[in-house]
Amino acid sequence: MTLILEERRGHLLVLRLNRPEVRNAMSGPLTAALSEALDRAEADPAVHGVVITGEGSAFCAGLDVDELKAMASRSHEQHLADATAFADILHKLYLFPKPTFAAVNGHAIGAGAGLICACDFAVQDARARVGFTEVKIGFVAAVVAVFLTRQLAEKHARDLLLSGRLLGAEAAAQIGLITQAAPEGEALAHTLELAETVTANAPMSLRVTKQMLTEAPHLDLTDGLREAARLNALGRGSESLKEGVTAFLEKRSPDWNSVAER
Repeated sequence: MTLILEERRGHLLVLRLNRPEVRNAMSGPLTAALSEALDRAEADPAVHGVVITGEGSAFCAGLDVDELKAMASRSHEQHLADATAFADILHKLYLFPKPTFAAVNGHAIGAGAGLICACDFAVQDARARVGFTEVKIGFVAAVVAVFLTRQLAEKHARDLLLSGRLLGAEAAAQIGLITQAAPEGEALAHTLELAETVTANAPMSLRVTKQMLTEAPHLDLTDGLREAARLNALGRGSESLKEGVTAFLEKRSPDWNSVAER
């Protein structure tokens, strides 16, 4: 069975988690398949952005039940390897050089909510619920917490991680857990529309801006401004800027494919 379904939508690549019989629960093989798909997308210059969604009624229902059952018989080293593999896929997704979008077509629980936190944008279906229920079964949402606490105010993060409650789309949007809410059944359509708008921008600018957003909060003022000046100078001398300005003056859309530094 193909664990990740790939579909091209123009310059966007849609990746569908394909385990609908278990509500797209995360497993070792699914994590590996997603990692490989992201590697291919990063290497393909025709892909300007990646959309992740779920096949069937759910986005991702968390960790696979069979893997949860097997935890009791595994060693500490095995637990650490499994946790590291999940941390690695979220890290790869968070640092992905092209814009990433989660089309939350159904419930996203635990690991599924972690995928949302690692994406640049998330659009949630009105019927979907999102949250971190690990505390309800004696688990610890340690890996996803690293990404959640980068995005939410501490009180909101504490609320979600300690209560284990689930949020609807409007509530999730209100606290910034997702980008926007979508009417029932329209999460993917709204995500694709958003993705088209975002990826119409210069790929180089998007890549460098993502790098800046990752690094800037962890630099002191002096180092932050020094790095900002370096990145600003990079943009000033770029082929992307030349093409963007030329297109603006000629009243046409920029042709980013003609820019070598894409």
